[in-house]
Amino acid sequence: MAASSTAVTNYASLSVLPVQQKLGLILGFAAVIAIVAGGWLWSQTPDYRVLFSNLTDRDGGAIISTLTQLNVPYKFAEGGGAILVPADRVHEARLHLAQQGLPKGGLVGFELMEGQKLGTSQFAEQINYQRALEGELARSIQSLAAVQGARVHLAIPKPSVFMREEAKPSASVLLNVYPGKQLEPSQVSGIAHLISSSVPHLLVGDVTIVDQSGNMLSTATDAQGNELDPSQLKYVQDLEQTYARRIEGILSPIVGAENVHAQVTADIDFTQTEQTAELYAPNKNGADGTIRSQQTTESAQSGAASAAQGVPGALSNQPSPPATVAAPAPAPAAGAAAAAGTAPASAPAAATPLNTHKESTVNYEIDKTIRHVRNQVGNLKHVSVAVVVNQRKSVNDDGKAVYTPLAETEMTQINNLVREAIGFNKDRGDTLSVANTPFNTVEREAVPETPIWKEPGTINLAKDIGKYLLIIAGALYLVLGVLKPLLKSLATPPRMPQLAASEDAEVQISQSAAAIGYEQNLLAAKQIAKGDPKLVANVVKGWVSGNA
Repeated sequence: MAASSTAVTNYASLSVLPVQQKLGLILGFAAVIAIVAGGWLWSQTPDYRVLFSNLTDRDGGAIISTLTQLNVPYKFAEGGGAILVPADRVHEARLHLAQQGLPKGGLVGFELMEGQKLGTSQFAEQINYQRALEGELARSIQSLAAVQGARVHLAIPKPSVFMREEAKPSASVLLNVYPGKQLEPSQVSGIAHLISSSVPHLLVGDVTIVDQSGNMLSTATDAQGNELDPSQLKYVQDLEQTYARRIEGILSPIVGAENVHAQVTADIDFTQTEQTAELYAPNKNGADGTIRSQQTTESAQSGAASAAQGVPGALSNQPSPPATVAAPAPAPAAGAAAAAGTAPASAPAAATPLNTHKESTVNYEIDKTIRHVRNQVGNLKHVSVAVVVNQRKSVNDDGKAVYTPLAETEMTQINNLVREAIGFNKDRGDTLSVANTPFNTVEREAVPETPIWKEPGTINLAKDIGKYLLIIAGALYLVLGVLKPLLKSLATPPRMPQLAASEDAEVQISQSAAAIGYEQNLLAAKQIAKGDPKLVANVVKGWVSGNA
């Protein structure tokens, strides 16, 4: 009964409020509900990140349709230049879109070959193939982090059997690089090799690459038209820096790390040559050498000449000249005759050979040397080294800096150390210059460390905490500062003034009636009647008798 009477009393108190107070109470409740609901929605609102930007209309429509099917919320950035999705679903959405080949970037690839119709001419097929190849190469180049867009143009000549020398293909690439980014020479070379490897018979030197500003990015060539390989240039730079670090590293413990600087220029020969020589060595010390093969032929003929011999011909076919009779020999002496008498007189003289032929062939081994020489690429021709050493710094009595040159022995020691560090070779043409001069240095200002409250992570955490604290503070202010006092005033019924005496009751009731409204008068009359029924009876009696 007490609770019901309290509720009736509160309702009666609320009912007797003026219209303005009722309206303020309703607005207060509505504000509290709105702030609480808005804060909750604000805290639950996801952080949107860019899914894709700079899309074509066709790709944008396809992506929105796919996001709608996946129930992924999205919104557009200002101007519609990008599609935003919740940060926790960016990677998921990109994977689903990549599975469907989106975005295509306005370029056609080999999917163009899927729609070939029956009866398409060979020329049309070749054109479609070239367009598809250009689109696929452009897509591959656009996958680089620094490349925003790419266009590839291929010039592929038509093969012909009637041309002695076949024309070589060439390629042109237009790159749209993101603002603030720049492609390294190695990246440009990689793009050129990518295109060269994708088109048959296309050389790297026939690929021209420019950016959106018209700047040439492809590999440069020297005066003879030879290609300058970026790897060779990097090799020279690395070698020079290595020499400089050696010099500064060996001199830093002596003069200090900030008191020595070195620069090295290396002349590298990247010429690649090959030489093949076949040498024959003569016989040593007049020796005949080693016999590999030997052949000897010998023939002899004896007796009277019978027939014509020799090489066939007019002279060899003539008969032999007539024989001549030699003059008789003188008579021998007696002793000789006696000796000769023992021999038979009729014995004929011995026949002499008429033709003798002898032929000998000897083959000797000959010393032979075949030498194939291939010079190494990247030979160091000579180096030029310049070293500057700071003078010794001291402070005088006036507090000013005074620089003193190093002693001659110290400079000689520094020269010797530098020569040993770089492998100085005078015959190779190396040069070395060491200077001792004061440095014009500027005192560096100490950079203060970034306080923890200025770090990005701390700032983001503070923003999140502040957002929730703001919501809580607003709700507490409305509840404790507005609604609680209002409800408290409603819970306390308006107190009526005590009536001093019965004769003054009518006057007090009239004054009360003038002070409060009709509803409050009614409520006050009920309370008075309940508290003092005799007083109310006297008032009513006076009204009836006409004495009021």
